[in-house]
This record gives sequence, C-alpha cells and structure tokens, in this order.
Amino acid sequence: MASSPSSLLLPLGSSSGKNTVLAKRHGSVNVFDKVQGLMKISVQCSNLELRSRGSRAREKKVDTSLIKRRDCVIGLVLGVSTICNKGSFDNVANGAGLPPEDKPKLCDETCEKELENVPMVTTESGLQFKDIKVGQGPSPPVGFQVAANYVAMVPSGQVFDSSLEKGQIYIFRVGSGQVIKGLDEGILSMKVGGKRRLYIPGLLAFPKGLTSAPGRPRVAPNSPVVFDVSLEYIPGLDVEEE
Repeated sequence: MASSPSSLLLPLGSSSGKNTVLAKRHGSVNVFDKVQGLMKISVQCSNLELRSRGSRAREKKVDTSLIKRRDCVIGLVLGVSTICNKGSFDNVANGAGLPPEDKPKLCDETCEKELENVPMVTTESGLQFKDIKVGQGPSPPVGFQVAANYVAMVPSGQVFDSSLEKGQIYIFRVGSGQVIKGLDEGILSMKVGGKRRLYIPGLLAFPKGLTSAPGRPRVAPNSPVVFDVSLEYIPGLDVEEE
C-alpha cells in the first residue's frame, strides 16, 4: 500500500487520506503551489541565516586571533613568557612584516656541520671542548685580563646569555675566579683569534644555578651548560703572530 503524502506538505486543516484533494483551487491559485512557494521562501531564508551565521563565525575567529596576537605582544613587553611561545611570536612578527627572531651566533649552520667531525677533547676536570677555529696569537697567562665574546646555552641549544646580543665584548681576569670554573679553564688554553665550544659539566658551571632574563631558559644548580667562546685579544699583551 502506497504511503500517504507527508503532512508537512499539506495546507493546515487538510486530510492525509487517499481521497484528499491536493489540487483544490481557490480562485486561480493552486493550494499546493502556495505551499511549495512558502517552502522555497523558507529555504531561502534558512540559507541567508546560515550565511549570516558563517560570516559572524569568521569575524569572531579573526577577532580571537587578533586578541591572541595582542596578548602575546603585551606579554613580551611585560616579560611574561608564558603568554606566548616562540611560534606565536614568529606569527606576530610575520604578521607585522618583520623577520622571525634571529640571534647572533659564533657558530652558524655550516660551522655546526663541520663541528660534528671535530674531535672532542676531555680534560682531567671533566671539561670537554671542540675547537671551532684555532687561534694564531698567544695564550693568556693566569691573572691577565682577556677580551672575549661568548654565547651561553643550555644543552638543548637555547641561549640564556650572550655578549653578542649585548654588543659588548666581555673583559675579565682569567684564572682568578671571576667567571665559572669551566670558562676559566677553557680560555686559558686558547690562543688569541681562536673560537671554541666548551661543554661544561655541572660541577664546573653554576653551583647555585642562574636566574636568566625573561624569556630565557633558567639554569638549574649544578647543571651542564655549553659556551661558544672567541678570544678576541689580551689587553696589555702584544699579539705575536706565529
């Protein structure tokens, strides 16, 4: 037995039985045609409402993105590093037409690849190092001042301090305890003009740890660190070329 038409397609008050007349005329207008017209109008209205909702959703998404970017920038200014990570900072920079953050280094990508083939030297204290470049000048005598550049990192490679970023060469008296033991020992055997990567064990690093600047990794007590160092010159000591 064939099913009767759905009541949703019938005008109000009509019967859904077999003898129901769908083509009853009111003047010259068919009632069924009226219903179909009303349905088309309803569908068109629904489509317009869906488009309106989609437009509002897109606007809300854009507004949310802008708010996140604004909060990220405010967080960086206030030193609250938890508000945004590096990825979000790069997105803000790119959105503003600025290049992503690029810190100055003593060892670039080419240097890193070459360093893989450089033999590791281990001293009695446990200090390890690789020479990026062997200098041609003299080595610093104990107690002399030295002028050096450095990039200090945690083992993951994140920088927590750098003389290059400060734009100022670091001058200190070598072998007198003015810096951590690993840095003292590592520079004493360098020559002016040389560059070296120091792998400093925790006992030769920061016994009490180090609280870094906002956005920089914290150095835990007695944790290993890595220093890239370049010995620029020794004040008061003539450089003798070999």
